[in-house]
Formats: sequence, C-alpha cells, structure tokens
Amino acid sequence: MTKFELPRVQWHHISPRHITVELVSGLIWLSIWIAATVVIAVLAQGLWWLTTAWMIVVGIVQVSLVVPRNRAIGYAVREDDLLVRRGVMFNSMTAVPYGRMQTVSMHRGPIDRMVGLATLRMSTASAAATVSIPGLPLAEAERLRDHLIRVAETRRAGL
Repeated sequence: MTKFELPRVQWHHISPRHITVELVSGLIWLSIWIAATVVIAVLAQGLWWLTTAWMIVVGIVQVSLVVPRNRAIGYAVREDDLLVRRGVMFNSMTAVPYGRMQTVSMHRGPIDRMVGLATLRMSTASAAATVSIPGLPLAEAERLRDHLIRVAETRRAGL
C-alpha cells in the first residue's frame, strides 16, 4: 500500500476509536439490509437464503476493510492549505487552500458522541469541494475548527 508522502509534511491520524464507530454503524446498516433482503425474498418466495448469504459476504468484506480504511485517513496542516488523504486501494489527497474555505463545520452522530469523536467538514466555493475528516477526538476537532476559521478569515480570497 503506497500512501502519499511529501517531504517535510507532518501527517496526523484519526482516532482508533473511529474503528468502533464504523463497525457499530456498519453492523446496524448490515442488519437492516439483511432484514430487508429476507423480507423481500420471503414475500417473493425466492431464494432468501442466497440473498441473505450474499449480504453477509458483503458485510464481512466491508468489516474487514474498516481498519485499513481508517489507518489510511490523515491530515496535515500546512502554511497555506490543509491536506487530507484517504484510501486503501484508491488513494486520494485533497489540498484545501485556506483562502478558499467558505464553511468549516463539526458533526457528531450518536455513536460519535458516545466515544467522544467528531467529523470536521470544510467546503469551498465549488459545490464539489467538500472535504471531511472523520474520527477526530472532540478537543482536537474543536481546536482544528477554530484554527481553520481563524486562518481562513485572514486569507479570504476574492470570491
């Protein structure tokens, strides 16, 4: 697995507790999908066991990718921008210039709140340019949010 490595860039990683958030929410959704699949298959008098087995296989694959997917997420605060990287098979790295940031928001679902995590979302003038960093400890998310807002205000580009 090759990650983006840049000289003199200090990458920060998300909390390992985010693995718990992903596993719990993934198992909840998998249970809902399995139940829906069974209901549909029974009502249609189809091969309900085959569709259920397929959903279980998909669930196992998804669960097996949770740890590597979370380890691949990282961010770096640089002088002029914020870098965010992610991806296990398909790596991506996004640079968000501070002067182009329009909103910085923090989101916490019920499972996030239970384990003390938050997701930070940044958007730019482009509708397609929303970047998120999930799995940040609450204090770190608040500190980073405040820093990004402060820096973005001083470097606001003419939009």
